[in-house]
Amino acid sequence: MTVAIVLILLIVIPLVFWVILSRGSIRSYSGENSLSEKFVMDINGAPNGFFINSKDTDNPVLLLVSSGPGTDDYFLTDKYKDMDLEDDFTVVYWDYRGCGIAYDRNVDINEITLDNLINDTHEVTGYLKERFSREKIFLMGFSGGSKIAINVAQMYPEDYYAYIGMAQCVTDSYENDTLMYGFMKKTFEANGDTRSLKKLEDSVEHIDDHVKCKNWRDYVDLVHEAGGGTIKDKSEFTGIIIPIFTCRCYTVREKLNYVPSLKMYDKAPIADEIKNYDYREEITSLDIPAYFISGEYDYNCPWELVEDYCDGLKAPDKGFYLIPDSAHSPLWENPEKTCDILKSIKEKLV
Repeated sequence: MTVAIVLILLIVIPLVFWVILSRGSIRSYSGENSLSEKFVMDINGAPNGFFINSKDTDNPVLLLVSSGPGTDDYFLTDKYKDMDLEDDFTVVYWDYRGCGIAYDRNVDINEITLDNLINDTHEVTGYLKERFSREKIFLMGFSGGSKIAINVAQMYPEDYYAYIGMAQCVTDSYENDTLMYGFMKKTFEANGDTRSLKKLEDSVEHIDDHVKCKNWRDYVDLVHEAGGGTIKDKSEFTGIIIPIFTCRCYTVREKLNYVPSLKMYDKAPIADEIKNYDYREEITSLDIPAYFISGEYDYNCPWELVEDYCDGLKAPDKGFYLIPDSAHSPLWENPEKTCDILKSIKEKLV
């Protein structure tokens, strides 16, 4: 066998296995009342994606507003098999207009605004209420998706039992960057990682007693190196990229569209609209219960700020939960603890 043939086989065989693996299938169940669906539908003139998992559709509906904005999170549910939120909820993972499995390069980028995404959330909520015959549902915003969801909770409280912020975004002020910096510096010093320490110093501007990052994406890369990113102690490559490309829940096309979707949102009006915010000043009260879940190592959205926000927020009921052994994604990193909390919230309100 020639060297050329060996090289071709080394490329072709893994590619064939990858295509076979990328079947686009999601969790399924055998129960009579169970549901497992993946589909794209039009909402307010734009494609939206849905993954719905439920072992019993008599359970309350929980709408999970994806992170980013502009990313899909279902690959985490695909990877972390012991995350069984569907035991207690009909879980709806929503990819808002043109993102994730709903990516379409022909989507009008100028229509990707915060107002439109708020309206889309309201429309999706109405669809879910009607489809599952519910007067109310639960609303969960995850990371960047919490910027959309918390505005919806304030505007349309009558639709929801409660608002749940997981890895809640609180502010993009110097406090956020300074807490991230302190965590990274302490970690890199403890590890004797002089290379990362230099990268850290190069990535920030020191202003009096605080810092401001120069480039957010570079800063988040460093947080992952320090262990406080999407998945505790995993880099973006091992914690995000590999799981996306090895999951069964996306087709080949959906995997290849993941990055263009994210870049589209970077260029859309919403990218500027959700900057320079501080919900401690902008959204100081909600008319529904509000609960916040953070990982104890989350320094993408530092948990200290989330706790501070919860303390100051006025709501009929509220709670802050710090999940051990997890960073930015406690639902998947420590599913037993997080799902127990969500179950207790459900039992309190339904």
